[in-house]
Amino acid sequence: MESALTARDRVGVQDFVLLENYTSEAAFIENLRKRFKENLIYTYIGSVLVSVNPYKDLEIYNKNHMERYRGVNFYEVSPHIYAVADNSYRSMRTERKDQCILISGESGAGKTEASKKILQYYAITCPASEHVQTIKDRLLQSNPVLEAFGNAKTLRNDNSSRFGKYMDIQFDFKGAPVGGHIINYLLEKSRVVHQNHGERNFHIFYQLIEGGEEDLLRRLGLERNPQQYHYLVKGNCPKVSSINDRSDWKVVRKALTVIGFNDDEVEELLNIIASVLHLGNVQYGGEEGSACITSDTQIKYLARLLGVNGAVLTEALTHKKITAKGEELMSPLNMDQASSARDALSKAVYGRTFTWLVNKINFSLANKDESNKNYSVIGLLDIYGFEVFQNNSFEQFCINYCNEKLQQLFIELTLKSEQEEYEAEGITWEPVQYFNNKIICDLVEEKFKGIISILDEECLRPGDASDLTFLEKLEDTVGGHPHFVTHKLADGKTRKVMGRDEFRLQHYAGDVNYNVNGFLDKNNDLLFRNLKEVMCMSENNILTQCFDKEELSDKKRPETAATQFKTSLAKLMEILMSKEPSYVRCIKPNDSKQAGRFDEVLIRHQVKYLGLMENLRVRRAGFAYRRRYEVFLQRYKSLCPETWPNWHGKLSDGVSTLVKHLGYKPEEYKMGRSKIFIRFPKTLFATEDALETRKHGLVMLNHKWHRTFINLLLSLKAIAIQAWWRGILARRRAKRRRQAADTIRRFIKGFINRHKERCPENEYFLDYVRYSFLTNLRKNLPKNVLDKSWPTPPAALTEVGQLTVFMELHQKMIASEIFKDKKDNYPQSVSKLFLNTRLSKAGVIPAPDLSSFWAQYAVTVTKYDRKGYKARTRQLLLTANSAIIVEEGKLKQRIDYGALKGISVSSLSDGLFVLHVPSDDNKQKGDVILQSEHVIETLTKIAICADKINNINISQGSIQFTVGQGKEGVIDFTAGSELLVTKAKNGHLSVTAPRLNSR
Repeated sequence: MESALTARDRVGVQDFVLLENYTSEAAFIENLRKRFKENLIYTYIGSVLVSVNPYKDLEIYNKNHMERYRGVNFYEVSPHIYAVADNSYRSMRTERKDQCILISGESGAGKTEASKKILQYYAITCPASEHVQTIKDRLLQSNPVLEAFGNAKTLRNDNSSRFGKYMDIQFDFKGAPVGGHIINYLLEKSRVVHQNHGERNFHIFYQLIEGGEEDLLRRLGLERNPQQYHYLVKGNCPKVSSINDRSDWKVVRKALTVIGFNDDEVEELLNIIASVLHLGNVQYGGEEGSACITSDTQIKYLARLLGVNGAVLTEALTHKKITAKGEELMSPLNMDQASSARDALSKAVYGRTFTWLVNKINFSLANKDESNKNYSVIGLLDIYGFEVFQNNSFEQFCINYCNEKLQQLFIELTLKSEQEEYEAEGITWEPVQYFNNKIICDLVEEKFKGIISILDEECLRPGDASDLTFLEKLEDTVGGHPHFVTHKLADGKTRKVMGRDEFRLQHYAGDVNYNVNGFLDKNNDLLFRNLKEVMCMSENNILTQCFDKEELSDKKRPETAATQFKTSLAKLMEILMSKEPSYVRCIKPNDSKQAGRFDEVLIRHQVKYLGLMENLRVRRAGFAYRRRYEVFLQRYKSLCPETWPNWHGKLSDGVSTLVKHLGYKPEEYKMGRSKIFIRFPKTLFATEDALETRKHGLVMLNHKWHRTFINLLLSLKAIAIQAWWRGILARRRAKRRRQAADTIRRFIKGFINRHKERCPENEYFLDYVRYSFLTNLRKNLPKNVLDKSWPTPPAALTEVGQLTVFMELHQKMIASEIFKDKKDNYPQSVSKLFLNTRLSKAGVIPAPDLSSFWAQYAVTVTKYDRKGYKARTRQLLLTANSAIIVEEGKLKQRIDYGALKGISVSSLSDGLFVLHVPSDDNKQKGDVILQSEHVIETLTKIAICADKINNINISQGSIQFTVGQGKEGVIDFTAGSELLVTKAKNGHLSVTAPRLNSR
């Protein structure tokens, strides 16, 4: 790798092609181990990415990492899944050729996570409009839905994909994703009715039971206990510590909405899921040879959930419709046959619903812009890896056949791309010998003579065909094949490890024994005709789409499962061959899902069946390293005096001059049309070591230049900073002089107009005189009101009188004691007089019902209702004994000072305050919320009149108040740009007030 070759000794090599001993499997695995121990889970084999599952979260998938790999040359940064995603994207944009990324590996190796990371990369880094963002969201949200319905906990993986998935992402000419399409392969339907010990059914069943709302479960007739359902107890593993079914349920429900499912579709979909669970609980009894259903409750639920007639469904689950001499007859089923029919219906319903679900997602992802049909495509293939279990059945046979086809494609395309690059660069191509697994693919898929053809023939022929007759037919037809053996055909040593009902295929990845029991049933995948008829009559719209009535009228037998899979696989190969491929090979480091554990035996097995050594050998057949001339020259030009610091001639001449100076021998390299090819890693490593040595010299020279430049820069900066600071000081002095001149001017003008009524010309002077007098008086207070030593007030205060001055000072001192440094708008109140009335008239003219009250203070306030917080204008009057709230002269509320428990106010500059009264006082109906423009003055007057100076609470965040009848309300206070009083969504009264002073 260009920028990280210097780290090769500490963490191996970033590209296996640079391994000296590239033919050694031990060296290959040791390089994997070194990097894995350093949490470097990605390594290249040329353009192929090898990924080792770390089984822990690594901080390498955030947006910053995405930006690091965006638009960067593939080898400029360390190996990463984002590099593969970005390289495919840029190739699609620049070359206008469709791309595909093939992700392979065994269960638990991280394939699904790799495909998620690629989707997330495109979702974050690609251009987006409102429509494009919708498509991005749907592409991302399709993952949790497909995982819920198609993934399950297995012995090897807690989130194992039990189906293959190929997704096309469609991009417009701007590079924005505008649509998508998903093809699914071979859903493991048998898991619906049976799971091995320690495994679970598909996630959706557990998510529904654990996360579904009580009302939903009641409608579906389900209990919140997976142990109650026959289809969920086979594996004896209802709970998994690493899986949160309740949380996943919420994710899936949200994803369905984002994708575009309406409420009716979601309800019908969940009805089907619930019906599968009820089907599993259908119990049979009756006499031998004639089964009957003993659980009527389940039939009632099934009839409602599936939208079918209960009696018709009961008959279909206990009888088989046969045609004899042109007449249709109903033949009773025995208990085993009836159980098989029930399970077949469950698998068919679930399997077809899954296909409908994929089609529905495709419809939501479809590019519906008719003007934008010329799009480019990046395909993502996330398909099952090679599987070898203790007991391998029909599913493993199909999965491993698929991997044989992919391996064949992988080698062919790798060889093809290598050969094409050599030819394009004018380098002689030397043919590479490799194992061609076409012989194994032909053994499986060849017409008339392949295993699938023999299986189909046995399924379709009349008579007593069975799994064992199928095995015998295999022995007769392909018994002489070098990659096929059975117990009967094997030697004595092999017979000891093979059952009589097994056959062995020698795959490219190793030998696998397949047990034939169940092969015919799984391949037929048939559903009794009368069960199909019942489903076709369903009122559930999803089921009517899944079970087409044309199936009943079509006399042609449907294709078998294996043939369908072979056909779809052939189409997949066509799709992949038409695109430019990239590869991600996923490896599982251990079977126990432990972080940091590296199981060498397990990894060696995966390295073998992923064909990694084969791929490395093909890549190294010619040259280990190849780079474009401009890249090579840019990196190493400092090693040659003639190319440093810049080369101005042809790039090829510059590279030729450079390598001759470095002493490259003719057999060590070749010059192509646009690239240099280096045969041996040691040649490149020697060049890297020379570059490291050269860097030290360049650094010393750079330091010398840097110091000279810094000294010059500092001297220039010092001059500039001095000039800048002198300017600042001059501007500050000028500002102070202007302010002083303005103050003197206002003072003189006020003195000249001091005997006039208060006006803009004298208000500054009058306020200053008052303030000075009151401040001096505070420092030299007489001992009592009758003291003759009271200082003479200035003319501005003469009309008030000495007693008024004393009362004013007294009130201001109390205000200071209560609010100074506690209430934000207190400083603004100091310079203003406290008046006895703030009403528009000089005094209060009481209505008849107020004639007995004499107000010591009156102010206009805003009263807020305790429930709806509606604002109403009122007047607050303070008398000798009580506070009175008045509306247009009418008494609205009276609060005796003795009943006043306390007063609450915020620390901000708002005018709100709360008068707290006893909750058991029927007259009051709860605390009173008021707002005054003169809140400091008002509260000071209340505190003095009611003798509550120590009962004012100044709150920092919120105030609780009594609504009435034991209920409480809350006022929340926050700082903001302007005063705003509103009712919040949580039911609280929200008050926002600007900051006037910093405390």
